[in-house]
Amino acid sequence: MIPVYQQGNAVTLLETGDAYFPALEAAIDAARKEVHLECYIFRADATGHRIADALKRASARGVVVRMVIDGFGSADLPAQFREELRRAGIRLLVFRPKISPWTLRRNRLRRLHRKVAIIDGSVAFVGGINVIDDRDAPDRKPRFDFAVKLEGPILTPIHEAARSLWVRLVFASVRHRKRNIPMLEPIATAAGAVSAAFLQRSNLRHRGEIEAAYLAAIEGATREVIIANAYFFPGRKFRQALLDAANRGVRVVLLMQGQIEYLLIYYASRALYGSFLDAGIEIYEYHQSNLHAKVAVVDETWATVGSSNIDPFSLLLALEANVAVNNAAFSALLRGRLQLAIEAGATRMEKNRWQSESWPNRIATWLFYGIARFAIGAIGYAGWH
Repeated sequence: MIPVYQQGNAVTLLETGDAYFPALEAAIDAARKEVHLECYIFRADATGHRIADALKRASARGVVVRMVIDGFGSADLPAQFREELRRAGIRLLVFRPKISPWTLRRNRLRRLHRKVAIIDGSVAFVGGINVIDDRDAPDRKPRFDFAVKLEGPILTPIHEAARSLWVRLVFASVRHRKRNIPMLEPIATAAGAVSAAFLQRSNLRHRGEIEAAYLAAIEGATREVIIANAYFFPGRKFRQALLDAANRGVRVVLLMQGQIEYLLIYYASRALYGSFLDAGIEIYEYHQSNLHAKVAVVDETWATVGSSNIDPFSLLLALEANVAVNNAAFSALLRGRLQLAIEAGATRMEKNRWQSESWPNRIATWLFYGIARFAIGAIGYAGWH
């Protein structure tokens, strides 16, 4: 599906939870009618309590508060915490509560991975930041991630995606079906001068929308492509688009995870380094904190911020949400933040360094690459390779 870019939006870049959580909390505290929140991980830590308290305050003053969490990502959210939210009047639903860590069945692997909030139908947040403490330790830098605050016509498709999911979940729940309150209509009047599109991945009309937007931007690049992505394991078309761009003289930069968070995707993605480095693609591994970003900038004119990784889970299975922006000022701002992260917190993977990797690392790389390929084939996506 071709994304529709809409004029007249205000788009504010929010870097890390240090910027995102105060903005989200302030918007919730300013709500007068409705708050709708969706996220993959909602943790009962200090940040989770902070946002939960804001939601409770909103509900106490008569605001309709809806909340959707993923059954797998938020599996460790205590039952008592959930019940406290419900007792406070918050309408909490769980997307696919039945989970199994051992199954490769597609329906169990389809998760709600997007992070979306809509307040009073007039302000929305979209990005990659979960409701979770942003630092692994008090002395650490926050997770490197982004979100955007949005106002304007782009609220319409965001609202429609949220409404569609909520109606689907309510229909499956007799208890919530009886007392459901329809969502407010969005306020989609012009609020700025930015052209933006809401990109989503779902299993109906938006299966390949996010990947298609990336590919169109990369294939049209004339100067530079910068991608920062936490879990980077692209399929054949995406890899070829990057190689083609590099071959026609475009500077291609990949900012990757430098810390091992998940063994499988960390080592599997490194199996792609050789062909990328041979083509002249620059690879940087971020080590200053945990890289959780899912963003890109092309030619300082096009940018995207969202929840979608460049891997089979995000591009083939999960519910994801990104925002694409056609605006030089916004793109330059995001590019500047990525360039600063590269200079201050990343190490470049040079070709000779990659060729001299230790044998244990080489074995782990190809072992996990093989496991990843097998898993993708087992769920019916062999063509991804």
